[in-house]
Amino acid sequence: MAETLKITDLHVAVEGKPILRGVNLTINRGETHALMGPNGSGKSTLGFAVMGHPGYEITSGSISLNGEEIAEWDATQRSRAGIFMAFQRPMAIPGVKLADFLRHATTNVRNPERREGAELIPMRQFRKELTEKMEHLRMDTEFARRYVNDGFSGGEMKRAEILQMAMLRPKFAILDETDSGLDVDAVKLASESIAEIGGDQMGILIITHHDKLLERNAPDFTHVMLGGRIVETGGIELATELYTEGYDRIRAAYPEAAEAEQEMVGKEVEAV
Repeated sequence: MAETLKITDLHVAVEGKPILRGVNLTINRGETHALMGPNGSGKSTLGFAVMGHPGYEITSGSISLNGEEIAEWDATQRSRAGIFMAFQRPMAIPGVKLADFLRHATTNVRNPERREGAELIPMRQFRKELTEKMEHLRMDTEFARRYVNDGFSGGEMKRAEILQMAMLRPKFAILDETDSGLDVDAVKLASESIAEIGGDQMGILIITHHDKLLERNAPDFTHVMLGGRIVETGGIELATELYTEGYDRIRAAYPEAAEAEQEMVGKEVEAV
């Protein structure tokens, strides 16, 4: 039986304001999905809700992993179960080296029953794997000595997120605008890296406004979000249409969602 992340009739509010209004989405491990939509349509909110951010209140609906309801799990439990999110604006952690962060995170994900104070992955084994992954991603190994996202450029933050994904090897990965702020060469490298890391071992949801990240990660399904719900699903050709033509056709085809979109303008905020 395929491993599955399933979202059913999901409604989510932020600071009491409804953002998601009945999202349905099923991702099987090994599939690549693209999620596109105008700014403020609810794309990032979906990612945060699936990941378990406490500022995003699930008012109804469900999120299940392999048939088990996880809406009450905290973010740590979800991470250890194999769900990963690459953030659009990752948080800096001054004083914590990227290598140390990755060693602890990798240990906890690979050994989800590990107790506080238990042994970490042996340093020699971890260093060898980290070096191999960084070389594969064309990253200077000195990068791992820097504090997590502290003083990183936008491109460096995104590469650090991809490195985390490579080390953690999640079952399901949500990539929130990983191409945002990157130049053409960086987007190409990110696209290639995601394809090589994911393969058929990972279910991937790529949240994006563009189609460049999808060139090496052709989606099995492209979903359009408008007004807090998914209104249309297609293939790679839908992603190309949205990037080149915009959302006028979608708004005309789904007037209720378009009306909800106008109500939502300015509401989709990142909870802190």
